[in-house]
Amino acid sequence: MNYITVENVTRAFADKVLFKDLSIGINQGQKIGFVAKNGYGKSSLLNIITRAEEPDSGNVSYRTGLRMAFLSQEPDLNPNMTIEEVILDSDVPTMKIIADYEHSMANPDDADMMQKALDAMDAANAWDFETKYRQILSKLRLDDLTQKVGNLSGGQKKRIAMAMALLSDPQLLIMDEPTNHLDLEMIEWLEAYFKQEDYTILMVTHDRYFLDRVCNEIIELDQGQLYTYKGNYSYYVEKKQERLEVEQTNQEKAQQLFKKELTWMRRQPKARRTKSKSRIEDFYQIKEAASNRRKDHQVELEINMERLGTKVVELHKISKSFGENHLIKDFSYNFLRGERLGIIGKNGTGKSTFLNMITGALEADAGKVVIGETVKIGYYTQNGMETKPGQKVIDVVKQYGEYIPLNKGKIISASQLLERFLFDNKKKHDFVEKLSGGEKKRLYLCTVLIQNPNFLILDEPTNDLDIPTLNVLENFLMDFPGCIIVVSHDRYFMDKIVDHLFVFNQSGNITDFPGNYSDFRAYVGNTDLALDKDTEEAAAALAVAPKAIAAPKADPTSGPTREQQKMLSRMENKIKQLEEQKKKLQDSFLDPEIHPDQMTENAIQLEKIKSQQEEAEMEWLELSEQIAAD
Repeated sequence: MNYITVENVTRAFADKVLFKDLSIGINQGQKIGFVAKNGYGKSSLLNIITRAEEPDSGNVSYRTGLRMAFLSQEPDLNPNMTIEEVILDSDVPTMKIIADYEHSMANPDDADMMQKALDAMDAANAWDFETKYRQILSKLRLDDLTQKVGNLSGGQKKRIAMAMALLSDPQLLIMDEPTNHLDLEMIEWLEAYFKQEDYTILMVTHDRYFLDRVCNEIIELDQGQLYTYKGNYSYYVEKKQERLEVEQTNQEKAQQLFKKELTWMRRQPKARRTKSKSRIEDFYQIKEAASNRRKDHQVELEINMERLGTKVVELHKISKSFGENHLIKDFSYNFLRGERLGIIGKNGTGKSTFLNMITGALEADAGKVVIGETVKIGYYTQNGMETKPGQKVIDVVKQYGEYIPLNKGKIISASQLLERFLFDNKKKHDFVEKLSGGEKKRLYLCTVLIQNPNFLILDEPTNDLDIPTLNVLENFLMDFPGCIIVVSHDRYFMDKIVDHLFVFNQSGNITDFPGNYSDFRAYVGNTDLALDKDTEEAAAALAVAPKAIAAPKADPTSGPTREQQKMLSRMENKIKQLEEQKKKLQDSFLDPEIHPDQMTENAIQLEKIKSQQEEAEMEWLELSEQIAAD
């Protein structure tokens, strides 16, 4: 059954054409993930489909009586209403009946009101819907419905909008970044809910696990063309790579044919009179195909990081409370060089408070935070960067200098640096307030990295970044030799970057779990044990988690400490990575088509890799000898 048909729609802004003559159909049962780079027109196409915008040309037709709900990135809710008033303001008559029933249950002494509410529930056959209503409000943690919307955080407003969308009982649900501002537990519940409910879905999201587990079809908008993949995100990644390889082969063939035909076309005018008219027409088609190169540009991340000393960051019995709310109790930890830490926990358990204490933005009530002399912290916050009204993009970067030092002794101008972060000449001189959400986050990331930190703190870094930029950021962080702390609801991102977790709960305890997020979920299973509010059971279960995963020791009083084990493991991983890089460079010399300049550069790089490998192996040997001596 067809719900929506999009025919030949075009959208452009000034001289930039986002897409032209696009056509798409949405049918019952499809769960479509819509992917594209930032600035390619994802949100514009969603707005056209939901009637928020008109296309410049083309047509969108809808099935008669179609119930459609749209969850936007930034919900537009009346700040003067309560949560309940906003939810009841929707166009679902059953909602008012359920609200009257809920009020009657809260006033059991009024028998007449309760009887009327029960009769209305029976007449509307609303009991199943009431169960769904309770479940959704509970899972989205919308408990106090009397709160004013204007007093709520962005995450709470997003949860209200999500509840409204789900409770409107739509046949087609369209969502723009549905997982933004939701915590991990809520995202996982939403995944399971969409699997069991019979929704037709069209969504834009950068959450790759969410795409993988919810969608049965991926549609990509790439350089003005739509490509459809009948499978989940993993299937899309595999098939897209195959498509790009075919495109590359076809383009190379077209270039070879173009050279041949160009020689033919350049013959003397006397010979040209005898040429086939159709062959001349074919030549111009071949020329177009040969020049149709992909315009792929990726963010280039590069910093000049100073080496960390032996003392990094030490936390000595720190505690923090706000009134009766004890967020952190008597917590101690020493960070090591190269540490990769992920932080998880429900909203309100003190994750941001913990980061602010490390950076010095917030003082501990008790205990102390000691920062090593060589440590330079780069803090990427949820709130983004502060800019002055009327400030231009280029001026934001120039605050840190006209020229920025990079690694290997290179220097780059502020303008050239912006080009590496995909800001063209026009964008460089735009006002910051004109940038999209993704562009602002990209600029913010640029300002954090150009300060050359060796201790990176990333609080929700994936919000508003497109998937290609996320891939570049992940690859950069995987090679980053300094320390990293990540707070993120993006499980795919966490799994690639971190090697252990701090699990926060609402009793103020923090547990160190050895492994990434998927390891953690595999350990706790489907019980939300570690993220429950304040149960002794949760604390006890997590306290034994490291023992359950780590290899047992015969004598607990001997052998390397856990910190020494972690350092050994990191050194071994580093040596392995350097060996792989060395082999890759050595193999490059066997390529008969390698350019001499590239060969020289690779030879220089190979010597550096060998030197780094020798240094890493010496550090590993010294630590091994130290452990043996202890």
